[in-house]
Amino acid sequence: MAEEKRSRPPRKKKERIPRQEMPVRSPEERNRDFNEVTLGFSEELALTEAKRCLQCPTHPCVDGCPVSVDIPGFIHLVTEGDFIGAAQKIKETNLLPAVCGRVCPQEEQCEQVCVVGKIDQPVAIGRLERFVADYEREHGKVSLPEIAPKSGKKVAVIGSGPASITVSYELLQAGHQVTIYEALHELGGVLVYGIPEFRLPKSIVASEIDTIKKLGAEIKLNMLIGKTRTIDQLMEEDGFDAVFIGTGAGLPVFLNLPGENLNGISSANEFLTRVNLMKAYREEYVTPVKVGKKVAVIGAGNVAMDSARSAKRVGGDGTEVSIIYRRARDQMPAREEEIHHAEEEGIIFNLLTNPVRFIGDEKNNVTQVECIKMELGEPDDSGRRRPIPIEGSEHIIEADTVIVALGTRPRKFIAETTPDLKTSKWGTFLADEETGQTSKQGVFAGGDIVTGSATVIKAMGAGRVAAKAINEYLAG
Repeated sequence: MAEEKRSRPPRKKKERIPRQEMPVRSPEERNRDFNEVTLGFSEELALTEAKRCLQCPTHPCVDGCPVSVDIPGFIHLVTEGDFIGAAQKIKETNLLPAVCGRVCPQEEQCEQVCVVGKIDQPVAIGRLERFVADYEREHGKVSLPEIAPKSGKKVAVIGSGPASITVSYELLQAGHQVTIYEALHELGGVLVYGIPEFRLPKSIVASEIDTIKKLGAEIKLNMLIGKTRTIDQLMEEDGFDAVFIGTGAGLPVFLNLPGENLNGISSANEFLTRVNLMKAYREEYVTPVKVGKKVAVIGAGNVAMDSARSAKRVGGDGTEVSIIYRRARDQMPAREEEIHHAEEEGIIFNLLTNPVRFIGDEKNNVTQVECIKMELGEPDDSGRRRPIPIEGSEHIIEADTVIVALGTRPRKFIAETTPDLKTSKWGTFLADEETGQTSKQGVFAGGDIVTGSATVIKAMGAGRVAAKAINEYLAG
């Protein structure tokens, strides 16, 4: 018997399927326009990538997702060719799959804990999410969820970014009347004014936001709560039973360096808002968005990459764009994909470099950035090695346009007109992590207004948490 066993041919190893690459437009072509850089999976690529999922029983990817998408469930439907079903499975917990599939940092969340990633590259969860969402939209198969009977309760939602959209969707489903107050002239918050068209087409944002309009949300644009109306007026005069604050963190952070008030220096917020809302990416629009021939972007997060790549496109041929960052490349907070695309597009990286002052000409226009070289010392509170100035290494970087992309903090309109709403020393609202409840009865908050600058999907997760708590609050 033993001899018979030994004579059997060796069992064939199951061939491992490599991670499928997503098609991307060439840098030479995409640098000339604001059309989307990545082209998405074909049906064949999506089916092949989906087969890499092990359908493991522990599904750590679901735990790694801030909105708990049933990732193995939707990927299984992809393997069966049921792309519409897969999109609907995602939408059980995520209203914005086409958005999240493009801009969420899956490599730090669901894909980071993917079991396949322990022996190979993780399953491309984000790319599959984008594929099924695009497939559903392009085939006209987007369906609306069932809505509970009218509750008679009114909820005011302030802001229209990812957290607010999520809250509105969940509360409309629950049968409540929802009114959204947006300070600008378009819904979408950071999805519309903060992320460039080449990374997140605005038509896709509009399509996914359209769902809450179809569910019956009342939309009030150009309404700056804290100025036009206060929270107290909404609750005491307008009859709202609850309020959700999802206004994000839109106030830019500057360096407070000498010369920072020179002409030609702006925040990334201002620059990207002008590019996006004033449609500088379209030839038929004449917009006041100009850059010089030497652009310096200070910072190295996703917003810095967006600013640098947008400036390259706005400036056209001959425009030199550089990043100035005080740490090393592997410490850059931007997504690796965005850094890689920026490198491909010719963005220059001045790493271990820190600005110390801005220099201008006789007309107060910026002309140069004086910088100092840095070296990495011991880790700081963030766990990253602390950058230390190298004495005597001062040098000049030529720049006639400077964009400061160093993060944001909340605006104070609501806090200043609602004294019983408690805030942190950074100006963010204090809210319970498990409910979003603030210090004011019936007022909830979530997203960047609570956490400071974070990701789209984390804001959506906060929105789901708050929606559940608001439902319970309205039920008495």
